[in-house]
Amino acid sequence: MPPDTSLNGPPNVAPSERATVRRLPKRAVYEQAQIEAILDEGLICHAGFVVDGQPYVIPTAYVRAKSQIYLHGSAASRMLRALAAGVEVCVTVTLLDGLVLARSAFHHSMNYRSVVVLGKARLVTDPEEKWEALRQFTNHIARDRWEEVRAPNEQELKATSVLALPLTEATAKVRRGPPIDDEEDYAQPVWAGVVPVRIEIGPPEPDDRLMPGVEAVDGDRLPCFQSGHD
Repeated sequence: MPPDTSLNGPPNVAPSERATVRRLPKRAVYEQAQIEAILDEGLICHAGFVVDGQPYVIPTAYVRAKSQIYLHGSAASRMLRALAAGVEVCVTVTLLDGLVLARSAFHHSMNYRSVVVLGKARLVTDPEEKWEALRQFTNHIARDRWEEVRAPNEQELKATSVLALPLTEATAKVRRGPPIDDEEDYAQPVWAGVVPVRIEIGPPEPDDRLMPGVEAVDGDRLPCFQSGHD
């Protein structure tokens, strides 16, 4: 199901000063649709923040819903408590598409798509929004999964915090294509090109206590086949 963009901001938002790409600016992407597409394809982000002078970068799950991303976890999480208190956060998502092998060591690179989101997150306190965010999280792992499993009970909801981070300061950066060598190096007799890198979803491995006769999740419901979120 394609993303619902009815509440998204304008398709091209001028970047803020701190969100403007300065290193290799030709790779910068500020178009909202492309930023959202990268976020929709990813599964793990890294959240960077500073508490009492100590920087932390924590890998965690996320989901995009309209013009924001949601983070969630234990209500006792240091990261979530710090972000809920108003600490600035930098969230990054990176998709690796290929290894770029050049004719010189200097020009080796990688093809990638990445997004950086800056800002302050807010604690989601509205019960309906929190419930919907958790539904989005679950269905980001496997489409329609929320609708077939047991929903969280009141105790589980209390033990879980959900934060929302707007995409108002979001920038993408993308590299595609072959290596770019110095002209004199094209005469080097070494192989050059791109080695594609892909995430592969393997066959489901059943839990030892799975009830007899329960069918596995269809492959087309898993992340590598999904194109967005409602």
